[in-house]
Amino acid sequence: MPPVITDIEDLHRLYRRRVPRMFYDYCQSGSWTEQTYRENETDFDLIRLRQRVAVDMEGRSVRSTMIGREVAVPVALAPVGLTGMQHADGEILAAKAAEAMGVPFTLSTMSICSIEDVARNTTAPFWFQLYVMRDEDFIDRLIERAQAAGCDALVITLDLQIMGQRHKDLKNGLSAPPKLTPTSIANMMTKVQWGLGMAQTKRRFFGNIIGHAKGVEDASSLSSWTAEQFDPRLDWDKIRRLKEKWGGKVILKGILDAEDARMALAVGADAIVVSNHGGRQLDGALSSIRMLSEIVDAVGDQIEVHMDGGIRSGQDVLKAIAMGAKGTYIGRAFIYGLGAMGQAGVTRALEVIRRELDVTMALCGEKDIHNVGRHNLLVPRGFSGEWDPRGRDG
Repeated sequence: MPPVITDIEDLHRLYRRRVPRMFYDYCQSGSWTEQTYRENETDFDLIRLRQRVAVDMEGRSVRSTMIGREVAVPVALAPVGLTGMQHADGEILAAKAAEAMGVPFTLSTMSICSIEDVARNTTAPFWFQLYVMRDEDFIDRLIERAQAAGCDALVITLDLQIMGQRHKDLKNGLSAPPKLTPTSIANMMTKVQWGLGMAQTKRRFFGNIIGHAKGVEDASSLSSWTAEQFDPRLDWDKIRRLKEKWGGKVILKGILDAEDARMALAVGADAIVVSNHGGRQLDGALSSIRMLSEIVDAVGDQIEVHMDGGIRSGQDVLKAIAMGAKGTYIGRAFIYGLGAMGQAGVTRALEVIRRELDVTMALCGEKDIHNVGRHNLLVPRGFSGEWDPRGRDG
């Protein structure tokens, strides 16, 4: 009998049993002490919902738009590196699940399946996430490949110029394909379903890089290339040039400060994603949900504001929308589903979140997601503004 999945945590438990330790830890880790990683989730718990009754709840709708694209629910699949190591052909399966549900899928630069792989196996346009590298020729060609594949938005990640230290990844020797040590072999031997899938696919390396970046022809040359390539010189002028080269809609991901939100507005971005990289970069930074209101207040309706980080339920989606986000992203939640049950698991994760959002919205007295706002919440005093601004402004 198939397992009964009632919430995202059910998928998480299955995922933990079915995926090798190094890839589970890659998903379930933050940088340094993991404070920000934890608070991305726990800060949602501080916000309460206002129950309302005696409201006509027929004809409810959670349909919305994100950067002009109609979505069945205001949720996109976030870019997650190494998705194809969580389950064979993972990016393709996740993109197909997103297409069937009617929500955007975002492909990471550090994906296992290439841009072309995903495009060949889907019909709906997907978004492409760009890490800015030192090799400008490689970046130019990467953008051209995304254009040729019909990607309808470029998501530029801004918060990975220098990589934060994630202790678990270092201890596990994380790599794609995985390093074969006695410990990793013993662990992988217990993950039979995962192993069978990986044995049947040829996609085990970084498909967007190997064979495309100069001097990177196989896995042995990849690690040294990636260690040197994230560009610490990324600045607003370079972002402006990338936007011009792309020529289409641009989303800037990794905004966690009102001043940076204003700069994103100034360079002409179509949307920003309030995000701290899932707590995997600057440990000690505030959670995404805690920073959301300040950033929305700073840019108003001049730019579309999305939110990423800590979303594990439809209730979390409603809270983010009520705090001013026009859309949200799930990363770990869909990875749990993928690792647990493949494409069906991603579909189930999206169904769970959509159902929870719909019911929660109704019990809050709303029948249209566009009408959800701060009036639906009970937010603790000081939730968004208890931090001394002199710490930032001197």
